[in-house]
Amino acid sequence: MAGPIFEFLFKYPAVVFEQGEFVFTPSWPSVAVALAAGAVAVGAAVWSYLRAQSAARVPHQGLLVGLRLGAIALILFALLRPALMVRAVETERNFLAVILDDSRSMAIADSGGTPRSGFIADAFGPEGRLGRQLADRFTLRFFRFSSATERLANPADLTYDGTRTHVGQALERVGQELTGLPVSGVILVSDGADTSQTAIADSLKAHKATGVPVFTVGLGREAFERDAQIGRVEPPASVLKGSTVAVDVLVAQTGYAGQTVQLTVEDEGRLAGTQDVMLPGDGEAATVRVRFTVPDPGPRLLRFKLPVLGREQVTQNNVREAVITVQDRREKVLYIEGEPRYEMKFIRRATADDRNLQLVTLQRTADRKFLRLDIDTPEDLAGGFPKTREELFAYRGIVLGSIEASAFTPDQLRMIADFISVRGGGLIALGGRRSFAEGGYEGTPVAEALPVVLEGSEDAFFEEVHAVPTRFGQTHVAVLIGDTEQASIDKWRALPAATAVNPIRRVKPGAVVLLAGEGGRGRGGEGGQVVLAYQRYGAGKALALPVQDSWLWQMHADVPVEDQTHETLWRRLIRWLVDGVPDRVNVTVSRERLEPGERVDVTATVYDAGFVAVNDATTTARIVSPSGAESEVPMEFVLD
Repeated sequence: MAGPIFEFLFKYPAVVFEQGEFVFTPSWPSVAVALAAGAVAVGAAVWSYLRAQSAARVPHQGLLVGLRLGAIALILFALLRPALMVRAVETERNFLAVILDDSRSMAIADSGGTPRSGFIADAFGPEGRLGRQLADRFTLRFFRFSSATERLANPADLTYDGTRTHVGQALERVGQELTGLPVSGVILVSDGADTSQTAIADSLKAHKATGVPVFTVGLGREAFERDAQIGRVEPPASVLKGSTVAVDVLVAQTGYAGQTVQLTVEDEGRLAGTQDVMLPGDGEAATVRVRFTVPDPGPRLLRFKLPVLGREQVTQNNVREAVITVQDRREKVLYIEGEPRYEMKFIRRATADDRNLQLVTLQRTADRKFLRLDIDTPEDLAGGFPKTREELFAYRGIVLGSIEASAFTPDQLRMIADFISVRGGGLIALGGRRSFAEGGYEGTPVAEALPVVLEGSEDAFFEEVHAVPTRFGQTHVAVLIGDTEQASIDKWRALPAATAVNPIRRVKPGAVVLLAGEGGRGRGGEGGQVVLAYQRYGAGKALALPVQDSWLWQMHADVPVEDQTHETLWRRLIRWLVDGVPDRVNVTVSRERLEPGERVDVTATVYDAGFVAVNDATTTARIVSPSGAESEVPMEFVLD
């Protein structure tokens, strides 16, 4: 009731007064005359009442003066021509930005079989009612966005093949494009969450500062009743040709809890590996480790796929792609041994047929006399163990056999530790009567790098242990000696016992035990002999294998002659030892996957032979396109 009365009294609804601005629009010459006349009228009125000889009381005289003055003020108010100013858009003069999502997820049909992109076609197509209505009042400016944002002449030109949704970047780009133009607002049409690193709140600041409102139109369902997806794939950046690769895949689902499906891996169209997956509970995610071998060198495009399940509403997220670089080169590993023993002979035999491993061996035969095997030149290791960082850091891994700490100078012991932490190389320390605490390594830089706690014993120690994979070791590629996890566990349990003369019972915080010992004082758990452990140390990794005769896993009477377990173990151990060891020139890119025309930043870190960063290096990047075309781009030095 109040609304109609207000409109009757004041001509317009109350909402107009709320949105409008009250102003005066006088004609100033007439205002001056009115003010002068008003002043004269007020003066005359006051003077007349003061002179009146009336019987009326003073309060009545004041009331009459007030009424006359109010009438005069009302006349003056009308002469000032009060008005209500309401801002309105001038037809076809103001711009309206329409930002349309061009990512692949817009092609998902999740509502009555109609893809999400159908809204854009219905609203902004040639027959779109919304588009026509907006065009009657504004000059429309269309934009498309996924990983990049660009002007769009016609919404019908959308391809819906973008791989990302960069909402923040789109808002920034549109704000820059329309700078200086009269913009009434921005309409953002999208179906998904922002996948860029740009904070949306930061992108909105510029629009807030100019008073331009942003209107969002969300498309698609927030959740699906039946859907399985691969959320994340974490492959290594590069591996050695012929290596077994273990990749963790994050799998999530809704509506298929408890079902078992097969995860497949394709290498350039070739089936590389499979893994059965029991799907987790609804809304939960599970990490699945799948193993496969990469036999061909070069960049390889891997496809991780889940099958399309019954009545699945979204199938586009069942596939993830990843790129891995397969290196075909010989990895140089230095093996130093303090005495002749079978362990060295059989480790060399196990790796001899691996064309991607070069096990350079330095065996002490007498005081200051060494046997050098598999060296490149006659000068290599002529003076024994390397005495400079440059010579030692030319290797990618070190196998430290049964040789006492006093065989090295203090500087050489520090170099071995720096080889791991600074150079990023790998070290594996073997058991023996001159190894670990029995070899005097307690308190040395090498002991700091090892994953185990050195605890010497005054009494002679000897123990037979059966190696058993721990829960973590059951899935680790370094100790996987069977085709499947269960086959590997069975093989380990069937192997004969090895012997240990170094009592290693504890590992350091952060270290991981891959093989535990059953037998003697322990049963493969707390307090038992450690058979294989590792830890990250600086940029590299250090392993400890405190058994002295792994060769028994090849030559024991219970092991068949044709059994290749020992060879498989040592090849995988050495390959994993040098996996991920950096080169002197390391190249990284700002993003792994790109769209045509998308910018990528390439960063190269250059080291000298001692792995000290070179600040004045002249570096040129050689770019090879998918078509094989090559180009060279000079790189600029930047400060971290």
